Amino acid sequence: MKTSLFAAAVVVSCTASASASIVASWSMATAVPASTTGSNYTYGAADAGDAAAGTSLSGFHALAATTWSSPAGNGSQYSLSSNNWSVGDYYQIAVSTTGFSDIYLAWDQTRSSTGPSSFRVDMSTDGTNFSTILASYTVIQAGLAGTGTLSWSTTAGVQSAFTTTIASIAGADNQSTLFFRFVNLSTVATGGTNRIDNIIVSSGPIPAPGALALLGLAGLAARRRR
Repeated sequence: MKTSLFAAAVVVSCTASASASIVASWSMATAVPASTTGSNYTYGAADAGDAAAGTSLSGFHALAATTWSSPAGNGSQYSLSSNNWSVGDYYQIAVSTTGFSDIYLAWDQTRSSTGPSSFRVDMSTDGTNFSTILASYTVIQAGLAGTGTLSWSTTAGVQSAFTTTIASIAGADNQSTLFFRFVNLSTVATGGTNRIDNIIVSSGPIPAPGALALLGLAGLAARRRR
């Protein structure tokens, strides 16, 4: 009976996720090299998705003393983290949405107690002229309340409290290149850190973390291109 119920749950998950096509996804599968410092850092291409080739994740800071690192992700081994945040510093992804419509963007983000807590999201089709698609959002601190239930961990499941989603982004369909920037709005101490993980660009609603875990990104072969 338990096996049958599990099988039924998988079928439901498959059906629910069939409406989404993963364009590109960064799960931070590899670590940043130790002692990486500098104003700019390029992490690299997405590790999954129908259009992962040619994508890029990078970070840009005003201060050259910035350290880039890979602490525990949200339910994964690594994330992308940095310190020395100034107002206007950002993480950025570049991705093609050619052949895709109804674009969604989702990501996990957290901070240290002294890290930046306020960000916005900007979008561009040329990498120069950006418009704001999310005026502000709050990044919560991991491990609040002393219970550990909101901590990022390499072994625990994804903590959805840290996930932000922007749905059906106007102007994002069928673009040869799209740039998304996660821009810091906070003035903080130089030692404060902020980390990002599980960045997903999709066509249609993004499957819940549990569905992705059951199916695997490679199992979404039937995802539709629109």
